[in-house]
Amino acid sequence: MTILLEVCVDSAEGLAAAITGGAGRIELCSALELGGLTPLPSLMRIAARAPIPIYAMIRPHAGPFIFGRADEEAMMLDIDATRAAGLAGVVIGANRPDGTLDMPLIHRLKTHAAGMGSTLHRAFDLVPDADQALEQAVELGCERILTSGCALKAQDGIETLKRLSAKAAGRISIMPGSGIRPANVGAILQATGAREVHGSCSSPVESADPRAVAFGFEAKSTNKTDVEVVREMCRAIAAFA
Repeated sequence: MTILLEVCVDSAEGLAAAITGGAGRIELCSALELGGLTPLPSLMRIAARAPIPIYAMIRPHAGPFIFGRADEEAMMLDIDATRAAGLAGVVIGANRPDGTLDMPLIHRLKTHAAGMGSTLHRAFDLVPDADQALEQAVELGCERILTSGCALKAQDGIETLKRLSAKAAGRISIMPGSGIRPANVGAILQATGAREVHGSCSSPVESADPRAVAFGFEAKSTNKTDVEVVREMCRAIAAFA
């Protein structure tokens, strides 16, 4: 029984740490502190050398997942860049102002990414009716839904994750994410029956240059992908499986 660990990274260093630690797939982003934005084309090209599948986040800016026409054009071009880099897939999603999935826009993004894999991201967690959104995701033909069970952390959304997994019935993968660590991944997998799981596998790192902090070029402390946490997560998953 194989369970895949997907690690989200936002740098070449993070990418290398995730691969070395044993990740099975990468969600490639920029600005993870903002929940993940589209990665730079240069990082996409570096990631294309990886021996595991790479999915690029397609999100042009921070804030709600409510996108206008200019945002859509940017996302279409970012999908083009993902394809040109040779990556395996994209991570997409969008909401309407009422929180429901913006099905026409997601469909256009999915169609533009034809031939690549697709993950529906945590725009799903903002919907008013998760069961309806599950059926919409199946209709879209996405491979999986990255979700915390519509809670801030997956640990708090276990009951919803369990229900969604049962209702999905193999039609689409439910991939728990948000706040998943080596200490709780086994319990989350046990409760949900998930076959893949998503985590940042990061640790806080203090800035090495106080001047950069003083000038506002860097935060005093940031979270960075930690190869040892990736390894611990893999061991915890293997122990459960």
